[in-house]
Amino acid sequence: MVVNPPSRRDPVRLFLWWSLAWAVLLRAFFLGIVVYFGIEADLTNAQIVLLGTGLEIAVLVSEIPTGVVADTISRKLSLVIGHLVMGVGVILTGSTDSFGLLLVSQMIWGCGWTFTSGADVAWITDELTDESRIDVVLTKRARWQQYGAIIGYALFGLVAWQTDMARALQVAGVGSIVLGLVIAVVFTEHGFEPHRENKLAASKEIFLTGVRLVRSDRALFLVLLATLLLNGGAEAIDRLYPTQLQDGFGLGDDPIVPLTILSIVGFVAGALVLWRLESRIDRPGMPGRVYAGAAALAAVGTVFIAFGPGLAGAIVGVFLVRGIAWSVIAAVATAWVNRRAPSEARATVNSFLGQAESIGEVNGGIALAIVAQSAGIPTAFVVSAALFALTAVVVARSPARADSARAV
Repeated sequence: MVVNPPSRRDPVRLFLWWSLAWAVLLRAFFLGIVVYFGIEADLTNAQIVLLGTGLEIAVLVSEIPTGVVADTISRKLSLVIGHLVMGVGVILTGSTDSFGLLLVSQMIWGCGWTFTSGADVAWITDELTDESRIDVVLTKRARWQQYGAIIGYALFGLVAWQTDMARALQVAGVGSIVLGLVIAVVFTEHGFEPHRENKLAASKEIFLTGVRLVRSDRALFLVLLATLLLNGGAEAIDRLYPTQLQDGFGLGDDPIVPLTILSIVGFVAGALVLWRLESRIDRPGMPGRVYAGAAALAAVGTVFIAFGPGLAGAIVGVFLVRGIAWSVIAAVATAWVNRRAPSEARATVNSFLGQAESIGEVNGGIALAIVAQSAGIPTAFVVSAALFALTAVVVARSPARADSARAV
């Protein structure tokens, strides 16, 4: 596929190219936390999950304030700050193997993440001249992120193989800082009008607008509830699946190459599914149906990761959960929430999705860390699978899943 370079006058093209570049760098971070923490830093299962819990606590505390900043001051500035802060966090992660400092680095990264969460979707929605295109644009963005993930896993897997995972993380951190500076120079902001007077009062009103919307909008409440339930089990899968493949099924002493290949194949599958979904995502009721189906797929895949049969079965499970289900769920949830959000509180309402993710991952992360340490990883994965299945049932049976009209 030949793609022209981004144009300053085409916000969709800018958004897609930025999404791809950011996905490349994110893969180094996610590859790092599953390989570096468990193998090179030699942390326990409980410590690995608790690092993720610390990250999510930082997200939980920061998500709404940073979303309000994006809604009152500047979505573009929020993106720039986020990249700079995350870059510092990733560089620190690759510079230490101390659990205490790693916890600090994860919390720095989590705080930086909240500056981008919600602000990116709000920025592109406001820059579009036709908001009815946004569901398709967001689904296409998810596909481009899959392409970036493939490139990122290959690139940083190679860097880690030639040097070590710590060096790959440091390179990615520098890349995040550079990307933030590129956003400052290249991104426009024509569709957003900042609050120039009494920003504190404006921030309070924006937050209250978001709260009122969540309380009154049954479809928005449903997707936030589903996200909370699903992420209650997701943290253990994302942090512990490499350990399960290595210790439970004999993946090998040097798992970087097979994990990289597995991730790339999974992202190719995810990109294909998202490509098929692009032309259908804006149909009435489609987000709810797809979300329920992907949650059910995650439940099945998690059982395979826990019990096989054998290494091949566990690999199939990782392929289903991380390659397909996670990719689809993230894209659908973002489109589902964004279509309900009013312009004046768009970043804040999108941040509520991040809040739901964090609350689920903090509570689930702590509980499943205890289960993994005391009863073993397979038992923790069974609990995760049960939460995914419950999510699928809640969404499938709720009348609100068919409510796809935009909020007014």
